[in-house]
Amino acid sequence: MDIIQMDINLIDEDTDQPRYQFDEQSLQELITSIEELGLLSPIKVRKTDNGRYKIIYGNRRYKACIALGKQAIPCIVSTMTNEMDIYLEQIAENLTREGFSPIEEAEAFHKLLNNEKFSSSVKFLASKLSKPESYIKNKCELLKFSSAVKKRIVSGTAIRKDVLTEDQLLPIKDLPMELRDPLALIFARDEMPVSDIKKIAKLFKDADISASTKEKLLFKDGPALLETWSIRQNNKAERAKPAQPAEPKKKAVALQMEQQTVQQPIEQQLVQGQEQQQVGVKDNLPNQSASLAANSASVDSTVVSAAQPSAANVSEAAPPAAAVSTPAATAAKADTDGMPPVLAQLQQLMMTLEAAGAPPLAKALESMEAETRDTFLQDVDKLIVHLQHQLLEWNQLKE
Repeated sequence: MDIIQMDINLIDEDTDQPRYQFDEQSLQELITSIEELGLLSPIKVRKTDNGRYKIIYGNRRYKACIALGKQAIPCIVSTMTNEMDIYLEQIAENLTREGFSPIEEAEAFHKLLNNEKFSSSVKFLASKLSKPESYIKNKCELLKFSSAVKKRIVSGTAIRKDVLTEDQLLPIKDLPMELRDPLALIFARDEMPVSDIKKIAKLFKDADISASTKEKLLFKDGPALLETWSIRQNNKAERAKPAQPAEPKKKAVALQMEQQTVQQPIEQQLVQGQEQQQVGVKDNLPNQSASLAANSASVDSTVVSAAQPSAANVSEAAPPAAAVSTPAATAAKADTDGMPPVLAQLQQLMMTLEAAGAPPLAKALESMEAETRDTFLQDVDKLIVHLQHQLLEWNQLKE
């Protein structure tokens, strides 16, 4: 491709090109660079019907050379005549240059998609420009915003005060304009990061919040809107928790916890009693053994009588525990040797009940009248407390 020095007076700018915004500071920097080093990259032009040339790309370089008073400028002369091809080349060239704003891109894509002269499609543009279709669609979404918002949109992803990036705007692009534009200006003023903007966008997309409430929320700043979103999320989480159990179930759980509170110390003390067992301790506790024997006889009478559903059944029960003598009872007695007195008495009691033919506890409870069953359970509770007291005394004496 030939590069020629062309009279700068024969060249015209293309007022329909995609890029039309030129930052004065960057243009001044370009002027300084060309003055010191010369124009390192030629501009591209095409011939028009009147014998003049129109710029395809290189408008900034052309402006800088005009400002420096240059008479000629190096050019590449294109032979293209198809308007679509020329416009696509202008877009492709500017995509590689700094300063091509997202709004300029969006307007160029919109022109190719909607202008009768081009009537292109998103798929066609994506293939020609080597961009994803979503890239083109997202750029076009920026055109929904008002001019007050669009003039703040800049390239890049850096969050800066009073400007907006494409990433900051896309989360709110589907909101109504009366919400979308005020929110965008709030985000620009408060330098809101994209992650927070996405949360605030969900708040304004919530169908359960009325339109009037959303309008009132616009009086808040960015951090306050984020706090409102957080509070609403916490409230939703609380409402999503399962309902509390019914009252009977509460009572059952409370009763179970109460029983565990009583039983756990007993179990711990039984284990401690076994670990701390010493030879000859029983010989020093004659009074305690006699007391436990009396308690055992009382327990035998209480449990057996409570387990029987009526007085008639009680009269037909087996003889008292003291009168029962079976191989099982004899074996139980042998097994209790060396045990703490409380454990020995408990094991003897269980064997005595089995020998006396007492029915299983669960079956007996089912056959009892409600009043009798309540009395029996109260007696059992008293027995547990009594045994706990005996165990405490046993451990204190051993120590």
